[in-house]
Amino acid sequence: MIKTLHNTIYGFSKMLLTLVVLGTVLVAVSSFVKADNDDELYTPVVKYVKCYPNPATAYINFEFSSEIDRTYSLVIMSFIGKQMEEKPVADSKITITLNSYLRGLYIYQLKDKSGRIVETGRFQVDK
Repeated sequence: MIKTLHNTIYGFSKMLLTLVVLGTVLVAVSSFVKADNDDELYTPVVKYVKCYPNPATAYINFEFSSEIDRTYSLVIMSFIGKQMEEKPVADSKITITLNSYLRGLYIYQLKDKSGRIVETGRFQVDK
């Protein structure tokens, strides 16, 4: 049985994180940011990165929205935390060849020039 648990996290981000409980595993489904005006509904977080194909085999594309700051960098790490790539976001699209990537899950992070994580996501490599 799937139950949806809404857990409001207060602190610096005031983020509402929607979690799906599957047995004993918690999976993040989506996140929302509370609007400044308490009368307004929660609005979805802006996504700057789109990655495809997912799962990937030979390459993966990262497309960036037009309002992204071009001083950001894209960092790709293996699921155990080994940094695989770091590329500046100079164009609206970055293509990464996956020759040196093993089969498995990888994490990408979009970081600003101070190193703060702006967005994070994951993709899978199937070879």
